[in-house]
Amino acid sequence: MLLNIPDVLTPEELAECRSVLGEAEWVDGGATAGFQSTLVKRNMQLPEASPAAKRLGEVVLDALSRNMLFSSAALPARIFPPLFNRYESRQGFGNHVDNAIRQSSGSGFRVRTDISATLFLSAPDEYEGGELVIDDTYGAHSVKLPAGHLVLYPASSLHRVEPVTRGARTASFFWIQSLVREDAQRSLLFDMDMAIVRLRRQIGDDEAVLALTGVYHNLLRRWATV
Repeated sequence: MLLNIPDVLTPEELAECRSVLGEAEWVDGGATAGFQSTLVKRNMQLPEASPAAKRLGEVVLDALSRNMLFSSAALPARIFPPLFNRYESRQGFGNHVDNAIRQSSGSGFRVRTDISATLFLSAPDEYEGGELVIDDTYGAHSVKLPAGHLVLYPASSLHRVEPVTRGARTASFFWIQSLVREDAQRSLLFDMDMAIVRLRRQIGDDEAVLALTGVYHNLLRRWATV
């Protein structure tokens, strides 16, 4: 499932992220890449353990915790601490698939990467190029969202970031280990949950809505890995 989630960050949170990142010290993003990614990754990244990365990571996690659309789509069990990257001067990230397991540097915290996420922190008119391109069975999907908006997609997807030809593109990226491992099952649950929400707004909690809600939770109970 490929899903755009608007306005994850408030204007105040977005302003704080941009202010901190504007003064941050960036390092070569290749230092954190796996063997496959090292060959195609050309960007800058905040050191994972830096005070700036930790501070802004908390801002992102707080925003995610109150976003119901994210919770419904991702069904998060664990979220990898958000990381931050920057692309400029023809930097990009060639075709790759994210590692199946990610471990936070200097800790034993690990996640199975069911879902990948990119939270855009630069406005689209601030840079040219830099599109996130995600391949699936329906072709290539180019994603370039407003600042503060988030895209979710299966971590098993082949994807890339096109070279930036003007300006700079900054973003937060992270991975989610979901309560429901299979993307197709998560998609069905998300569609059902959204349908229940719409029905509840239209007709309230009548018997049919309550029955459909019960089906949702029974499917979640069947498919959840906890």
